[in-house]
Amino acid sequence: MAATEAFYSAFQPGPLGQRLCLWHASPAQAPHALVVHVHAFAEEMNKSRRMAALQARALAAAGCGVLQFDLLGCGDSAGEFSDATWHAWAGDVVAAVALARQRQADTWPGAAAVPLWLWGQRAGALLAAEAAQHLPGPTNLLLWQPTPNGKTVLQQFLRLESAGALLGKGPDKGSARAALARGEVAEVAGYALAPALTLGLEAARLQAPAPPAEPARLEWLDVAATAGQAPTPAAEAVLKAWADAGWQTRHQTVAGPSFWQTTEIEEAPALITATLAALMSPPAAAIAAAPAGVAEAAPQQAAA
Repeated sequence: MAATEAFYSAFQPGPLGQRLCLWHASPAQAPHALVVHVHAFAEEMNKSRRMAALQARALAAAGCGVLQFDLLGCGDSAGEFSDATWHAWAGDVVAAVALARQRQADTWPGAAAVPLWLWGQRAGALLAAEAAQHLPGPTNLLLWQPTPNGKTVLQQFLRLESAGALLGKGPDKGSARAALARGEVAEVAGYALAPALTLGLEAARLQAPAPPAEPARLEWLDVAATAGQAPTPAAEAVLKAWADAGWQTRHQTVAGPSFWQTTEIEEAPALITATLAALMSPPAAAIAAAPAGVAEAAPQQAAA
């Protein structure tokens, strides 16, 4: 049976270096894959807590070692949101991978190296893709509802200020953008947003790292009202670029609510099932193993 351990780990030196971590694994046997979760941005992270926890436990029960952690200034990790920078967050992901590998080595001495997956959600997908460029060896990517570029994420987030102002709950429209342009911290929907974070987020793109020396996989899973929908033109262009760079890519759409932005905390069971099928099976077999409602929308390629 898989177990969950919560602890703090020093990802970086200094008073802002402590990160809250959750390690999910079965103590009885070495994992056959390591999965590091890179959570969503701001309030989307909080809305997704339950789904991320359910997925992490399901992956651990299926034989994976799963590490969840809160980025700098997020959740119960050290620092305030205003302390966060895009560069520091990318460093956190690299440190989390090192920690997951160390946990495997310490718990199961002599165990063979296993595939590594970065599981990024929404803006966390952008962060995972960037961190993958700084990791040795093949790194597979599992992306939940990724956004092809960070500028879109930032624009959507800044609109929350406009919505709050219309309801009399926030400052006048445009004040956050003006503050950021002056190099000041801006308050948006209860989050203190620093220019160093917004500049990195705005410049982030879902670009393929250098062609992998060994086969690596990109599993892209979207959630929509109807299963089996094709990727958007923007997503299709990204998937093609990754395939052209030598990655094995696949897109799937499952039916479920947009749990990262719903008013109430909601679940998307089909996404959990599809994620397990994607990671536990080779690319060509995963679709066949998936339940009804999980459909492929990109050409299949050979298994890693």
